[in-house]
Amino acid sequence: MHTIFTAAGFGQLSSDLQAIAIGATNLLFTLVGMSMIDRFGRKTLLIVGAIGNALCLSGVAWIFTSNSHQAALLPLLVIYIAFFALSQGLVVFVYIGEVFPNAVRSKGQGVGNASLSAINMAILYSFPILAQQFSAGTPFIFFAAATIVQLIVVSLSFPETKGQTLEQLQRKLIRS
Repeated sequence: MHTIFTAAGFGQLSSDLQAIAIGATNLLFTLVGMSMIDRFGRKTLLIVGAIGNALCLSGVAWIFTSNSHQAALLPLLVIYIAFFALSQGLVVFVYIGEVFPNAVRSKGQGVGNASLSAINMAILYSFPILAQQFSAGTPFIFFAAATIVQLIVVSLSFPETKGQTLEQLQRKLIRS
């Protein structure tokens, strides 16, 4: 996170304080997401989060590619983290635990969580390479586009699991 703020022209102390603001936002909105997940549903939170994340990432990309409006960087990243924490950052782990049949649930969760870890590692290592090889805005453009793809996939193919028992979900998913 520090590198992002430094690339936008912020000093060390300012970058550190901004990273703290983002971490606090992550904690707060994870708790908010936990209180909303059963009320609004997993699919709804994933869709709302994807829309918010794509818009924020696009805004951050614009800041870096236009070299203007750096003051908007922190608010956009804080809003991005808020959307991420109450949706993708939380819902994915609940969803993974619900969509696999009982007979393979533990293995499915293991593969799902390992996949998430591998993807997170790929993002961690590709982000600085993309920023260095192209521009600081390039990773944000790429991830905004990936988030739009996620929005489409979730909207078209993810079933809502809210308010259903694991057995009901298993029967529903086997039929589809």
